[in-house]
Amino acid sequence: MTQNIGPVERILRIALGSGLLVISVMIESKLRWVGLIGIIPLVTGVLGLCPTYLALGIRISEEP
Repeated sequence: MTQNIGPVERILRIALGSGLLVISVMIESKLRWVGLIGIIPLVTGVLGLCPTYLALGIRISEEP
């Protein structure tokens, strides 16, 4: 599988996704499901592949 995001963006996506998931567990509100959106940046960061970038033909990875 070809990666299309760079290492810095991967770290930021993993941090953002993890943060949103932690917040969704910590808050006690009817809106806690919104934190589940953190799954998307977490998975794309771990895989190094962004489907949106793929569809638009964007490649940020430093790999040749």
